Amino acid sequence: MPPKVLYIDDDPGIGRLVQKTLQANGFDVELAYSGDDGLNLVRAKPYDIVALDHHMPGMVGLQVLKEIRALPNPPPVVYVTGSEDSRVAVAALKAGAIDYVWKDVQGHFRELLMQAVQTSLEQERLRRDMEAAETEIRLARDRAELLLKEVNHRVANSLAIVAGLLALQRHSLSDPGAQDLLDQMSARIIAIAGVHRRLYTSQDVTSVDLKEYLTSLIEDLKRAMGDAGHNHPVHLNCVPLSIPTDKAVSVGIVVTELVTNAYKYAYPDRADGEIRVDVTLREGQVVLTVEDDGVGLDKTQMAGGTRLGTRVMTSMTSSIGGKLAFSGGDSGTRAMLTFPV
Repeated sequence: MPPKVLYIDDDPGIGRLVQKTLQANGFDVELAYSGDDGLNLVRAKPYDIVALDHHMPGMVGLQVLKEIRALPNPPPVVYVTGSEDSRVAVAALKAGAIDYVWKDVQGHFRELLMQAVQTSLEQERLRRDMEAAETEIRLARDRAELLLKEVNHRVANSLAIVAGLLALQRHSLSDPGAQDLLDQMSARIIAIAGVHRRLYTSQDVTSVDLKEYLTSLIEDLKRAMGDAGHNHPVHLNCVPLSIPTDKAVSVGIVVTELVTNAYKYAYPDRADGEIRVDVTLREGQVVLTVEDDGVGLDKTQMAGGTRLGTRVMTSMTSSIGGKLAFSGGDSGTRAMLTFPV
C-alpha cells in the first residue's frame, strides 16, 4: 500500500498542486483546508505522515501541531511555512515537527516537501525498528534475568540441602576432629548459598548488597555455631556498598573462616566475648575487619601455615585482588581484608 499523507492547508489551489506532486511519486494524499478539519481526520484515520501549513485562519499551524503531538501514537509532522522568520521553524521543531519546508511563491517547495516526506518516513521507519529492537532486547534480558534467578534459587536450595546433610552426618560422628571438619565445610557452603539467595531475591543479579549479605551470613553462622556449642555475640557495622557477585562469594568465604575461627578459638574459657565485623571504604578500597578481644592467635602460623582454612582464605583473597593481614597479641586478634571496590 502507498504511504498515506494528510496535507493541511487553507489554500485549496496549493493543496491540489501538492496532492498532484506527491501522488505522482507514489503517495496516497488526502487534503484538509483548516486546522480543525485536519485534526478531525487525524483523530479518525491512521496516516503515515502529516504535512502542515503555518498560516491558516482560526487555528494556526503551531496549535494544530501541538494537538497532533498530544494524540496517542501521533504520525510524524512536516511543517510548511512561508514565514521568513526563522523562529517559526525553530518553534515547530521544538513542538515536535520532524522536519520543516520553506513555502516559496514559485512553488518549488513542492519538490522539497516530497523529499522531506520521503526522508521523514524513512526516519520514522528506522525509529520504529529501533524501538522494536530495544523492546525485544529488553524482553530477552528480562527472560534471561528470570532464568538466572530461577537458577540461583535452585542452587541456593541445593546447597541448603547439602548443608543439612552435612549437619546430619555430623551428629552421627563421635570424632571431634571429623565433626569440626564437617562444621567448616557446612559454614563454607552456607556462605556460598547466601550469595545465591540474595541474587534470586534481588532486582540486580550482577551485584550484591554487602551489608544485607553479611547480615544474613552472620545470622546463619550464629545458628550453625550455636548448634555446635559456640555462642558469642557478633556485631556488624557496614557502610552502604554493593560489590560484584563473584567478589561477594570470595568475601563471604573469608568472613566465614574468620568468624568461625573467632567463635572456636578466641574465647575458650568465656561465653560473653564478642566478635566485631566492620566494613568501611578507604581511598577506593574496601576495608573489612574481623576483631575479637580473646586470647589471640599465632600470627606466624596464620601468615604461613598450611591449614586448609588458611589456604582457602589465601585463595579467596587472591581471587579478588586483595590483601589479608593479622595483628594483635595476647588480648585479641584483628584480621583485616582489603580489596578494590
